[in-house]
Amino acid sequence: MAKDGTNRGGSRIGAGRKPKSLHDKLEAGQEATVIDLPEPANLEGHVMPPVKKYLKAKQKNGLEFDAADIFKETWEWLVERGCEKLVNTQLIEHYAVSVSRWIQCEECISKFGFLARHPTTGNAIASPYVSMSRDYMKQSSQLWFQIFQVVKENNATTYQGSTPQDDVMERLLRSRKGMN
Repeated sequence: MAKDGTNRGGSRIGAGRKPKSLHDKLEAGQEATVIDLPEPANLEGHVMPPVKKYLKAKQKNGLEFDAADIFKETWEWLVERGCEKLVNTQLIEHYAVSVSRWIQCEECISKFGFLARHPTTGNAIASPYVSMSRDYMKQSSQLWFQIFQVVKENNATTYQGSTPQDDVMERLLRSRKGMN
C-alpha cells in the first residue's frame, strides 16, 4: 500500500490463464471438481420465473417491448442445458432489456438515418442512436458472455448450435420487415 492509501502493483484482475471448461478438463483426463449444490428447500416450483412487469411495458412509440420474449427464449435455452438454476434471473433480465434497447436503436437508425440535426446550430451531426446502439450492443454482448460462461463451465459436453445471441440479429431483421 502506498503512502496515500491506494493499492498499487500486483497482478491485474483477469490476468493469467483462463480456467478450462468442465468438458475440456474431462477430455484431457483431469479430475474436475463438480460443485454439488445443496438440495433446495421444499418450495413451490415454476417452470419459468414470472416475467417482470417492466419487461412487458408498452413503449413511448406504442410498440411492445421485446424483452419478455428474449427473456423467455434465453430461459428456455438455459433449461435445455440444465443451467437455469446456475444463472441469476436478474442477469437474464438485464440481458433481455439490453438486447431489446439495442433493437429499438437499430430500428430508429433505419427510420431516421445516420445523421441528425444539431438542436441549436442546425448543422448535421451523427445520430445519437448510433452511439446508443453501439453501447447497448457492447453491454448485451458482455452480459451474454457472462451467461454463456456459466453454461460452458458447467456442461460436460461441448455445445454446438444456435444460441439466443444468434437469434438477436434474426429478431432485428424480422422487426424491420414488420413481421414481428
